[in-house]
Amino acid sequence: MRAPSGYLLAARYRLVEPVGRGGMGTVWRAHDELLDREVAVKEVRLPNVLDEELRAELCARTEREGRATAMVAHPSVITVFDVVTEDDRPWIVMELLRARSLEQIIQAEGPLPPRRVAEIGRQILGALRAVHAKGILHRDVKPSNVLVTEDRAVLTDFGLAALEGEVSITQAGIVLGSAGYIAPERVLGSKASPAADLWSLGATLYTAVEGRGLHGRRTAAAALAALTSGEPIPMTKAGPLAPVLDALLRIDPHTRLDSVRASLMLARVAAGGSAEEPLTPRRPVRPVAMMTPPSFTRRPAHRGLHRAEATAAALSPPLPRQDRRPGEGMHRKRVEARPSLSAYARFKATVIKLCLPRRFWPRELRKRG
Repeated sequence: MRAPSGYLLAARYRLVEPVGRGGMGTVWRAHDELLDREVAVKEVRLPNVLDEELRAELCARTEREGRATAMVAHPSVITVFDVVTEDDRPWIVMELLRARSLEQIIQAEGPLPPRRVAEIGRQILGALRAVHAKGILHRDVKPSNVLVTEDRAVLTDFGLAALEGEVSITQAGIVLGSAGYIAPERVLGSKASPAADLWSLGATLYTAVEGRGLHGRRTAAAALAALTSGEPIPMTKAGPLAPVLDALLRIDPHTRLDSVRASLMLARVAAGGSAEEPLTPRRPVRPVAMMTPPSFTRRPAHRGLHRAEATAAALSPPLPRQDRRPGEGMHRKRVEARPSLSAYARFKATVIKLCLPRRFWPRELRKRG
């Protein structure tokens, strides 16, 4: 039985109105009366005809969904706030997104531009990489489980997720997932892997850019047979996204595009480029050679000098005081022997004479001529 509007869950979450319905439950817009914020509450609706074993399996799967989602902190993974067990069934409290599912967008707008699809795929792939790093397999990537806002694409519904190291709650011989988005190796009985999620992502992006499912009007068995036989995948609107889809939808998971290269190719298409364009190597930045200052005492620049003259005066070594030559002025002074300059001082004086006009020479150098 579905909960009525206004129902108070766990004495905290007030159900306001349903925002989405599925075969196994309803998603409500609710108000968290403790923190005074809006949240989304997923109500699991269990049919009364189910036996106790199936009921316990669905409840365990819902609890696993909340636990798996809470393990991952990523902007493209829905955030789970709480898991509540009430009325003999679990409820999941999540962030409320003002968004439409990718399936609803395709139904309303038709085929989407390749650049927009590439950007959505890039964000969802980032979510899958974060999920796989935690040892979680989503196993149900499809357009209805991708929510799209103005600037975010968010992966939701981890109800079929498999956690590494936990015992499977699925009965043997049963393949869980949505027809048209299950990887071929899973249909053939192989164990799920991160590569299977990437195939489902490729099928999701194909549906978004082509406006129709990968199987088209064929049955799932006929479509799988066509893919296994090597029949090329028809693409008419994919444009620059076609190489990415072709590499993600390969039958053999060992030759399928990995997440790192797929992320790079999707980023290129989203930026308006080609998925297969080579990377432009960056030019190595050469370190700037620093000159070692000479080991002499620097003389502070005088305020009244020009900048160039002050710089030359500061860099030039101090010269000995020079007396006037005989005959200069009214009084004759004793002429002292002028000490010889060092090799560095002579080199510095030569450089200043060659590079600077005479008016910028240091005072001692102008006196020397």
